Amino acid sequence: MNQPIRINKFLSQAGYCSRREADALIKEGRVTINKVVPEMGQKVNPDDQVYVDNKLVEVKSKEKIYLAFNKPKGVVCTTNSKVEKNNIVDYINYPERIYPVGRLDKMSEGLILMTNDGEIVNQILRARHHHEKEYIVKVVKPITNQFIDKLSHGVPILDTVTRECKVEKIDTYTFKIILTQGLNRQIRRMCEALDYRVTKLKRTRIKHIKLDVEVGQYRHLTSTEIKGLQHQ
Repeated sequence: MNQPIRINKFLSQAGYCSRREADALIKEGRVTINKVVPEMGQKVNPDDQVYVDNKLVEVKSKEKIYLAFNKPKGVVCTTNSKVEKNNIVDYINYPERIYPVGRLDKMSEGLILMTNDGEIVNQILRARHHHEKEYIVKVVKPITNQFIDKLSHGVPILDTVTRECKVEKIDTYTFKIILTQGLNRQIRRMCEALDYRVTKLKRTRIKHIKLDVEVGQYRHLTSTEIKGLQHQ
């Protein structure tokens, strides 16, 4: 780092966390610059010392890590082991510091990407890029054509209407859905708004990367998969 940069970008480039998570850490007062709590958006100078939870963040030129992980139900997508014992980072126990790209709620399972590349996280999470994420969902009531049609064309939740998406019935209680946005607990909320309750939710694809490892296992992304993430 030769020029001053925003604190969230510094933490991202240091491989500590994504910019979004960095903003949350700053709001919680867990970040300091030269032992002083910074304001949101404050810049870090090359000779400044940045601490998170009173531990110095060291910038190292680390090899970039990209994993595809099959998250089990019950594991929480957070790096904060103080809050959640069953968090994703402790569960994987990878020898280098990595963190999740986005989230899957605690009761959901399936594909989630893990990395130490904060810039790739920002690219993937930017809503305007409309990246596809595919899910298999099981509900308690028989699925009707009306239910599929309403899901496809948008459901009012969280003071907005969900973006149109692809939905396909698999069997009486199971459907596949491909989203291009990531609202909080979106699929569960969409189903609840239509008087359906989700009993199982599994993510099977993010962009071009498919889930192909057993529950609780991970693999490194191929060079082709990584290149695909880097291009919008």
